[in-house]
Amino acid sequence: MGKVRTRKIHQVRHYFDTEATEIVYPGVTSICGMIAKPFLAPWSAGMTADLALDSLEFIKDMADRDRKGARAYLAGAARRYTDIRSDIGTRAHTQFELMARGLPLDDDGYHPDMVPYVAHYREFLQQVNPEFVRHEDIAWSDTHEYAGSFDAYAYVWFVPGTDTPDPTRKGEKRLVIIDYKTSKSAYPDVALQLSAYAHADFVIDTEGVRHPMPTFDGGAVLWITPDKWEFKPVRIDYVVFSHFLHLRETFRWDREVSGRVLERPIAGSAAKFVSGSERRAK
Repeated sequence: MGKVRTRKIHQVRHYFDTEATEIVYPGVTSICGMIAKPFLAPWSAGMTADLALDSLEFIKDMADRDRKGARAYLAGAARRYTDIRSDIGTRAHTQFELMARGLPLDDDGYHPDMVPYVAHYREFLQQVNPEFVRHEDIAWSDTHEYAGSFDAYAYVWFVPGTDTPDPTRKGEKRLVIIDYKTSKSAYPDVALQLSAYAHADFVIDTEGVRHPMPTFDGGAVLWITPDKWEFKPVRIDYVVFSHFLHLRETFRWDREVSGRVLERPIAGSAAKFVSGSERRAK
């Protein structure tokens, strides 16, 4: 097994083994993206409408000079917003990993955008006091043909018989797989992600070494925004995982099968009749 790398195929992230490049698996988050999101179209339209209403004169001036460019600018409102949010999430994840490893923050960790995220993560470390085992390694499933990078897993101690963390580490010790979220909310599909990681065949480290995936006692999402943070238990049992497997098959249908199910026509409408005068006019 070599190191794992990623590449995009038709705008979708896939994982591959550098020593067996013919084995290419889609990423967990891309598979979870098969869930229908009917709210996205009205949300995107609303972002475009707000941008237009908030900058009418600017848009008018732009359209007078370059109508196509103005249209692209308006149409890209939602994409630009999600790109900004994604960038903040990526930067925050870097600081979380540094702090979890006991390493100093990099320069970006002191940027005003990052300060509240760093403060909340520090509170999490104090209040929960986890013992981290792995960070940002790859969950790999040959059985179901998927892969994905998880944020962390750690031992967390709980007051016996409860889901209340015990920062003294004197309570019940559980192995928990954790996902970090910096979005507006922690959505249910995080359970699908975590169950996929937890039920994978192997963990692959940064050197490409395979390790058996451990048995987890549960999952959790650490949700952090500039205003607050919450640490929530997440179900990762086989019932949840079975829903992820349905999405895996939906992904296979969408990317591998659907393009091959319609065959060449074997009958159709007759050719349009062309009159003599029409032929002569040509």
